[in-house]
Amino acid sequence: MSAIASLFQEAARLAAGFRQAAPARHVPAHDYAASLACFDEPLPAAGSDMLDVIRRLSDGAEPGLHATTGPRFFGWVIGGSHPVGVAADFLTSAWGQNAGNHVVAPAASAVETVAARWLLDLLKLPLESSVGFVTGATVANFTCLAAARGEMLRQVGWDADAKGLFGAPEITVLIGDDAHTTVFSALQFLGLGHDRVLRLPTDTMGRIDPAALTATLDTVSGPIIAVLQAGQINTGAFDDFAAIIPLLKAKGAWVHVDGAFGLWAQASAKTSHLSRGIEAADSWATDGHKWLQTPYDCGYAIVRDELAHRRAMTIAASYLPLAGQGERDPSHYVPELSRRARGFATWAMLKHLGRDGITTLIDQCCASARLIADLLSRQPGIGILNDVVLNQLVIRFGTDLPPEEGDALTRKTIEKIQADGMIFAGGAKWRGRDVLRLSVTNFQTTSDEAQRAAQSIITAFKSVSRG
Repeated sequence: MSAIASLFQEAARLAAGFRQAAPARHVPAHDYAASLACFDEPLPAAGSDMLDVIRRLSDGAEPGLHATTGPRFFGWVIGGSHPVGVAADFLTSAWGQNAGNHVVAPAASAVETVAARWLLDLLKLPLESSVGFVTGATVANFTCLAAARGEMLRQVGWDADAKGLFGAPEITVLIGDDAHTTVFSALQFLGLGHDRVLRLPTDTMGRIDPAALTATLDTVSGPIIAVLQAGQINTGAFDDFAAIIPLLKAKGAWVHVDGAFGLWAQASAKTSHLSRGIEAADSWATDGHKWLQTPYDCGYAIVRDELAHRRAMTIAASYLPLAGQGERDPSHYVPELSRRARGFATWAMLKHLGRDGITTLIDQCCASARLIADLLSRQPGIGILNDVVLNQLVIRFGTDLPPEEGDALTRKTIEKIQADGMIFAGGAKWRGRDVLRLSVTNFQTTSDEAQRAAQSIITAFKSVSRG
């Protein structure tokens, strides 16, 4: 056997061992300090054997890895990195393709073309839209908002791509008060400012108040970019697109939707009512490494106006080949030139699951979230603070106690849950109070796993309450 074959087989053996053990794992991961201690040494002067390096990497890293690929990881909205996507990603790394353009990596570009078409079909978005394969929703929001910035200023006679923002007409940015932090980061990166926005009041679930939007629109003029949300990060709530988007369009606004995980509601008949009217927006950001279960990193920047998308993103140089008729250059739709060929894992997951499989996966996660909520809400002292419309839960402990005591009990319960290690979930603040938030986003989280998770939460709560 060749050295390369032995090396790759050993890596596959170690990877398979980790994945097979993940569902049953209930040992808390090492923290940063303990993980650092596993690797902290001076730069070696001499090299090491290839197999020894891979084994050493595995031995040092695994104790500090959370079971994010297991069925009871609910800490953030993180998909399970499906084995088919991982296998495709193995090949992507082995092939070593730079998806910078269609000439240096023809297969990578071609696969993106097909996967983009499939995504638009699955998510019920305008088929003329362009899709950029980016690192995740953070860069997807950035990319879409860059297209929005350029197009809105172009319409009033300003070329932002050539002249920048010095002396440019002012753009009004409208955004919900409970928008995700990464959208504010994207606005910061684009020179639009994370504080220089008009924040719109939201309801108890984090949805923009249409009446407040109407009142605000009466006070603004000129270029407008509005950011709506499909799936509030804590509650999973959706803005009322059918009511809001027409109001914005009447003012000539560019409407962008941050749909990091919520956009996938479009793929299921059981959840698509939540996103009714979303197809009327101008751009959408979402992730593959959430509900499509691709490995990290993978996201999609989707823009209705392909020309606006390409104006904002195209990287040109004399040594870079031009795309001819019928060709797609991946670098025209993302802010990177050298980059990973993310389309391979996306294509593999779409091909493996198909429309029906993705629908089933989304429905299973949402049903498991509802089951956990139902089981927890039966327990005195535990409250579910959100309408469980999708896969997110906001959980409060000590609901029968004064607010400050409830905060303390909630924090202690979260600490106990994490120390027990049966599940992983983290805390957050919601409406000024401490809460536990759960995100059910893994293809392996069945009803049995949901019941096991609920019981572990109840056990931790009772233990802390007795103490």
